[in-house]
Amino acid sequence: MILDLLAFLVLAGTAVVTALAALLVRELVHTIVWVALFFVSLAGFYFLVSAPFLGVLQLGVYAGAVTILLLFGVMVTRKRIFAREAATGLGPAPIALALLVVVVLATAASTIPSATTQVHGYSVDALSAALFGPYGAWLLLLGLVMLPALAGAIYLVREGRE
Repeated sequence: MILDLLAFLVLAGTAVVTALAALLVRELVHTIVWVALFFVSLAGFYFLVSAPFLGVLQLGVYAGAVTILLLFGVMVTRKRIFAREAATGLGPAPIALALLVVVVLATAASTIPSATTQVHGYSVDALSAALFGPYGAWLLLLGLVMLPALAGAIYLVREGRE
């Protein structure tokens, strides 16, 4: 039980730090990397609560595909993705508003009475067969089609191509 609590605290700390880093960093590509690490920490939560199928989906869909899609979009739309003109980040007003929302939500959550619910497991085989049974090959083909598209995007935005 203590190891579960320790793992939860490490994952929660990682999630908070990576989410804040994604908001506060100035480079757009670095923001995407921090978001990818945030998605990986969320997958750790799924593994911690004994939901391995959802953890693998989180890793594959969000930490993998969504991150690649974001990088692909940045590379296609921005000429210099590591340049200062591609800078992001938040000013003090949105950060203050976010902290106010966190305080209000924490106050509201502390007043809600806790209830214990029974968690039931699920069959990973049945769930994966229901979700990907007839479409598994098409999803694999989609991933194989996206890989050369990413390579093409890298070729189009590389330096010195003019």
